[in-house]
Amino acid sequence: MNLVQLTPGAGAMFCGGCLRDNALVAALGQLGHTATLVPLYLPLTLDEPDQSAGRPVFFSGLNVYLQQKSALFRHAPGWLHDWLASPRVLAWAAGRAAGTRAADLGALTLSMLRGEAGHQARELEELLAWLKSQPPPDVLCLSNALLVGMVRRLKSELRVPLVCALQGEDSFLEALPVSHRAACWRVLAERAREVDRFIAPSRYFGDLMRARLGLGAEQVRVVHNGITLDGYHKNGAGPGAGAGTAGAPVLGYFARMCPEKGLDTLVEAFICLRRQGGADRLKLRVGGSCGPADTPFVNRQRERLAASGLLGDAEFVPNPDRARKLEFLHSLSVFAVPARYGEAFGLYILEALAAGVPVVQPRTAAFPELIAATGGGRLCAPEDPPALAAAIGELLADPAQARALGQAGRRAVFERFSAETMARGVARVCGELIPGGA
Repeated sequence: MNLVQLTPGAGAMFCGGCLRDNALVAALGQLGHTATLVPLYLPLTLDEPDQSAGRPVFFSGLNVYLQQKSALFRHAPGWLHDWLASPRVLAWAAGRAAGTRAADLGALTLSMLRGEAGHQARELEELLAWLKSQPPPDVLCLSNALLVGMVRRLKSELRVPLVCALQGEDSFLEALPVSHRAACWRVLAERAREVDRFIAPSRYFGDLMRARLGLGAEQVRVVHNGITLDGYHKNGAGPGAGAGTAGAPVLGYFARMCPEKGLDTLVEAFICLRRQGGADRLKLRVGGSCGPADTPFVNRQRERLAASGLLGDAEFVPNPDRARKLEFLHSLSVFAVPARYGEAFGLYILEALAAGVPVVQPRTAAFPELIAATGGGRLCAPEDPPALAAAIGELLADPAQARALGQAGRRAVFERFSAETMARGVARVCGELIPGGA
C-alpha cells in the first residue's frame, strides 16, 4: 500500500503530532508499505531521523500568513513566493513559531478550513501539482482535522480515499477568538463529512469529536498512538535506576514547559512533598520543549522554587536530543505531567512507561483510559497540587509498588503501544478503503 501523510511542522519545538506522524511513516516502511511524509507550514523538529527530509514544505508559514493579511501577497510574483518558502527563511520562521497563539489565528484558521474557498488556493494548487508528480497514492492521510479544508480538492483531483487523524483540535479551536470560534467549528463539521475515515488516538477523544462534528460511529476508528522504542531498556532495572544524587528519588516531568501542561502544578506539588516528612531527599527534573515564548513562564517556576529554598534540588533540561531524553527518563522514580486541558492522548506517558517509570496523572480526558490500558500508574484530582503530591508521595513511600507499576507499564508499551503496533492499526483502517485491503 502506498500512503502519503501530510503533517504540519512545528518549527523549533518538539511536537507530539510530528513525532507521532514521523514514527508512523517509519514503521509503515518497516512493515513493507510505501509511506511518504510531506511537511506543511514549517519543517519538522524531531529527536528521531526525519522521514520528511529533502521534501519541500508546502503552505509555507510566512506565505500563508501574509496571504491572509493582504490580497497583494495572494498574487505575489513567483520569486517572492519562492523566497518566502526557502529553507533559510523557513528556518528563521521556525525559530519564532513557538510564540504563536491560537488567539491570534482566528482568521487564518477559518481560511484554512475553507480550503479552496480561502486565501491559500495558490498553495493548495502547488501541493496538488507536486502530488500528481509522484507515484499515485492508495490513501491520503491528514495529521489532524484542522487540515480538512484541502480534502475536497485532494479527493476530486487524485481520486483516492482520505483518512484524517484526530489530535487535540478541540483545545486549539476553543482557544480561538470568540469572533471566529463558532464559525470554525461549523466549517470543520461541514468539511468533516468529506473525510472517509477518522482515526482517534483514544476512545475518549474519538467520542468527543464524533459528538462535536456530528459524525457517525462508523466514521471514527480508534488506533492508539505508539512510539519508537529504540533506546529504551525492555528489561531494565526499573524506576529510579541512576536517579539523582546518591540514589535520591527523582520526580520527573517531560513535555512542553508551558502552563497548559501544568508544570506550575507539578512545581507546587514538589514543594508540598518537600515540606512533608519522608520526602526531604526528593529531587525534581523538568525536561522538554522550551521556546522563547515559554521562557518567562519557566523563569517564574524557577523563582517559585528559589523562594521555597528548593531551586538547588531542581534541574531544567530544555530541548534535549534523543540520547539526553532517554537518559533523562531512565533517571526518574515517578513521572507526572498534570495537563490542564483535555489531552487527546499524551505521548509523554508512553515515553515514561517505556523507561519503566510509573506515572501519576489527572483523572481527566484520555488519562484514565491510558492508565487502565497500561496498568502503569495512578490517577488523582485535576489541578490540585496537594492531591497530586499525595498520590506521588504514596508511590515514593512504597518502592515495591512503584516498581511493579513501572514494569507493568513498560510491558504494555512494548507489547501494545509501539510505533509498529500503531502502524498496523493505521494500515488496517486504510486498507478498508481500497480494493484488496491492507
